[in-house]
Amino acid sequence: MLSVFIYWLAIRVYASGVAIASLFNPKAKLFVKGRRGLLNQIRYVLINETRPRIWMHCASLGEFEQGRPVLECLRKEYSSHAIVLTFFSPSGYEVRKNYEGADYVFYLPLDSAYNAAKFIRLVQPKLCLFVKYDLWYFMLMKIAKIGTPLILISAIFRKDQPFFKWYGRLHRRMLHAFTHIFVQDAISMQLLERAGVEHVSIGGDTRFDRVVEAVGNKTAIPEVDAFVGDAKVLVAGSTWGDDEQLLHGAFQQFDSDWKLIIAPHEINESHIKQLTDLFGSDSVLWSEYSPEMSSKRVLIVDTIGLLLRLYDYADIAYLGGGFTKSGIHNILEAAVYGVPIAHGPNYGKFKEAADMIEAGASHVVNNAEELSTYIDSLMSDKLSYESACSASGKYVMSNTGATGKIMNYLSEKKLLSSS
Repeated sequence: MLSVFIYWLAIRVYASGVAIASLFNPKAKLFVKGRRGLLNQIRYVLINETRPRIWMHCASLGEFEQGRPVLECLRKEYSSHAIVLTFFSPSGYEVRKNYEGADYVFYLPLDSAYNAAKFIRLVQPKLCLFVKYDLWYFMLMKIAKIGTPLILISAIFRKDQPFFKWYGRLHRRMLHAFTHIFVQDAISMQLLERAGVEHVSIGGDTRFDRVVEAVGNKTAIPEVDAFVGDAKVLVAGSTWGDDEQLLHGAFQQFDSDWKLIIAPHEINESHIKQLTDLFGSDSVLWSEYSPEMSSKRVLIVDTIGLLLRLYDYADIAYLGGGFTKSGIHNILEAAVYGVPIAHGPNYGKFKEAADMIEAGASHVVNNAEELSTYIDSLMSDKLSYESACSASGKYVMSNTGATGKIMNYLSEKKLLSSS
């Protein structure tokens, strides 16, 4: 089939491109290095594993957070099974390669008929779960051929995707490989049904369950308590350069009783230096913070893993990424704390962001002046502020339950043995 050959060729071209990029790009270098001898590594690691296995695949870190509530329920309910977790991107693997909720964490080998057959033969999964997207033709066809249950969770579809185009036959074949597809919304379900995909139901977004659970288990951060004191706080998460320029411009207009906490998307040395140069002597790095620096007004967080807890300190949150091609950061991590949210204009791929704007829980800003005006309007009108806070928290709490739907399906269909 011509489309399969074109797909295979595209994978080969992609692999060659990444190999060239690895000579000067650190992320590409990790991508290549992580797959060198990968199948032999998997064979060696699993050689003495006798338990039945559950395999979950995530593209990167965001998809992992989506799949995590399901993964942790599977580990608890099917404790006799080994959990295998794979990532496509170094951004996910390098951060979660030591994740204790999985027994084994690997990169996913590049897709080919040979790699797919060998990977499945080595892992021998009793259940396969893919999170949201990152669908690979040869891998899915191999799983479907041997009849292993294959579930897609928290998926969301748009009409401009190849699945729904005249040239998307190969992509539609991938959808038909799944035993069941859990989508986030009715629009996705309608698109699939029109494409002839009927093994689908609305499950919702498991990220709602994830953030609610994480907040329930949160702990205070003494250093942040000391830094914040009695000040009003703007917490800016996963920011990029354009966001940071906007924040700098807006923060200059803030009253002196405000403080700013920035957790940038990139924490490499050069980017952190750009931030410290931008905010100057009024800023302090998390790695250098001490109690006597509590008079500083800007805390730059040069480590990962704190953002979800940092939003708890926010009077207002700002989400980065709204000026990038990929779009805004996970809005639910801030919304779960019931705070008003601001972000840039690129949010179109994220249903929850559009929902929250409509509910009055978040607001789009295009420049520093708009951010400053938005914050002033909220802080000068107590009723408006409280209304935005309420809308934010209610939106999250009213959309939980996706994890339970998936687990109920697995139980009802008896796809795994709990013994």
